[in-house]
Amino acid sequence: MDSRDELLELLRENARYSTTELARMADMDEDAVEETIADLEAAGALRGYQAVVDWNGLDRERVRATVELNVTLDRETSYGDIADRIAKFPEVTTLRLMSGDYDFLMEVEGDSMSEVSWFISEKVAPIPEITQTVTHYVMDSYKESGIEFGDGDEDDRLSISP
Repeated sequence: MDSRDELLELLRENARYSTTELARMADMDEDAVEETIADLEAAGALRGYQAVVDWNGLDRERVRATVELNVTLDRETSYGDIADRIAKFPEVTTLRLMSGDYDFLMEVEGDSMSEVSWFISEKVAPIPEITQTVTHYVMDSYKESGIEFGDGDEDDRLSISP
């Protein structure tokens, strides 16, 4: 693994590592770390730094849903055109073109189930190219972006006595 890839893995692990920490862990000097990160940002390969939030640990409700989208394309409309339109909505946190039984996988967030439902039915479903939406509400999260959630007890299995 080259130093650039190692830096990317370290940043994915913890984007709050200091330049000094990154340099030590990647066996690089600090100037090289800063230059590599600046190059990755300028090239658009490194697009942002985000916190992973366990909403269950807060007093505020946050509703998330995964939505399967099927679309019909015509000669003037591409998957990219549809994706550009959907991605502009602030409620959409993730949008991926998929293989398989549906075309896009969209993840959305809102303050309530009715807000998320309204967004899907009133903003997404009416898009002319969208032929079907299937919504799956997230009931609980156990791992997000490589970070495990939970109470810290690593083994929740029940003991079985013979």
